[in-house]
Amino acid sequence: MFAITEAYKSGLFSRKHWLNNIIAGVIVGIVALPLAMAFAIASGAKPEQGIYTSIIAGFCTTVFGGSRLQISGPTGAFIVVLAGITAQYGIEGLQIATLMAGVILLAFGLSKMGAIIKYIPAPVIVGFTAGIAVIIWIGQWKDFFGLPAVEGVHFHEKLWNLLQVLPQFHPTTALLAILALFVVLYSSYIPGLKRIPGPLIALLLISIVQFIFQFDGVRTIGTAFGGIPQGLPEFKLPSVSWTKIIELIGPAFTIAMLGAIESLLSAVVADGMAGTRHNSNQELVGQGIANIAAPLFGGFAATGAIARTATNIRNGATSPLAGIVHSITLIVILLVLAPLAVHIPLAVLSAILFVVAWNMSEAKRFIKMIKRAPKSDVAILLITFGLTVFADLVVAVNIGVILATLLFLRRMAGSVEVKRVSQADLLAHTGEEALPEELLVFTVDGPFFFGAVENFDRALADSQTYPKYLIIRLKWVPFIDMTGIQSLENVIGNLQRQGVNVMLSGANYSVTQKLRRGGIIQLIGEHNMFKLFDDALRTAQSELKQLEDSQQ
Repeated sequence: MFAITEAYKSGLFSRKHWLNNIIAGVIVGIVALPLAMAFAIASGAKPEQGIYTSIIAGFCTTVFGGSRLQISGPTGAFIVVLAGITAQYGIEGLQIATLMAGVILLAFGLSKMGAIIKYIPAPVIVGFTAGIAVIIWIGQWKDFFGLPAVEGVHFHEKLWNLLQVLPQFHPTTALLAILALFVVLYSSYIPGLKRIPGPLIALLLISIVQFIFQFDGVRTIGTAFGGIPQGLPEFKLPSVSWTKIIELIGPAFTIAMLGAIESLLSAVVADGMAGTRHNSNQELVGQGIANIAAPLFGGFAATGAIARTATNIRNGATSPLAGIVHSITLIVILLVLAPLAVHIPLAVLSAILFVVAWNMSEAKRFIKMIKRAPKSDVAILLITFGLTVFADLVVAVNIGVILATLLFLRRMAGSVEVKRVSQADLLAHTGEEALPEELLVFTVDGPFFFGAVENFDRALADSQTYPKYLIIRLKWVPFIDMTGIQSLENVIGNLQRQGVNVMLSGANYSVTQKLRRGGIIQLIGEHNMFKLFDDALRTAQSELKQLEDSQQ
């Protein structure tokens, strides 16, 4: 309840803020109506289930989430995943997967995973969202052009089959869809209609045209689904079994990950637009509760919706009251206007999804990233995009993240510098005229992890000499992992067998503790571990002088 608590402390529930939040809530509720139905149909569900999802998820996220202006509901990013789950497991399978995803999201939030999920690289996010946009766009050709149903498991098969039946398009359906698309895109340029959402105008206009002329062959919500039930959804617990849980754990995790990414991105956008501050962990808790509750009342997966959240803010929302009003508005529409939905052509919903797909693709950002990003990032972008379209979203995201992680590790390893300090630098540091040749100093600059071990080994090998004393400066090492400790142990053991006395200096507290647990300090001896480099240098010089004197 972070968002509500913060808003209350800031005085945003006072009466002077009621009007602007109520107006914003009503507007975003109206905007959500056509989108909810369109996303539901595209996901393999009934149109009313999209409305149920918007009502339940929108309310739960507002009350329990971590962003005071976030609006949740069905989104375009989910279409590809949800449609696949519905096709394979049915609508009840989708609801069970959603419920499981809600539990996973709740666990993410309670275990403070919100900050980690935000660090998924931009090329991966842009790549898979652009890929989803392409799939949504192609997937809506059937209802946009009035084409017959086509078969095909993979994207390229569906695309080829759609191209083959494209000459069989239904002229009236296509004309209504084009008109709807034109209205969605350009109605805001007409005086007096700027503040009315384009999707709503298109929905009303095309539905009225269909109601008046009753065109033959134009599929509507009435002919395809029998209309929308008038009334509130009933509570129903899905039939959950261990077999279904095991089968759906993969899809559920996909929904949870995608929902977490989308919700946190939306919350960040909201913060940037309104100057607010969201709690990422609490937001995941809110999304978890929303996805647990939605399928219990006939809904399915939901997440933070960037477009609806932005609409909420642009229309003056300042507190969670707007999100609550958004849900109430949809309830009123469902109770009063549901019988009229039978006249809504599916073509108008496809036109709305055409625009959603274009906005999701972020074509300008995609092209800009290709032109300006490093070649390795461009490769990750295109691989993620290609795998999303032609293989699978889960595979695309997993491979994209793995490639980005490997690239990051390579860059990190390349930034770690291990070098021998020259005699000139040591003399300048000490102010002395000469230092023993039997003393060498190496510095490690950067994280001493498994990727940097090769640099360390190569630097020592390049010295081609075994001094009597070797000081390794760790002052600029922020952390060390187990591979680094093992490498250090091997190097020290090899040097000690050659009669080299190894000293370590400058390690921070965390690195020192890891070296102690890893047995490195025990290996070199407590007396060879120094906080200050100067102390190590003086000790080495003194011992070398004593050794020289004893030999004389």
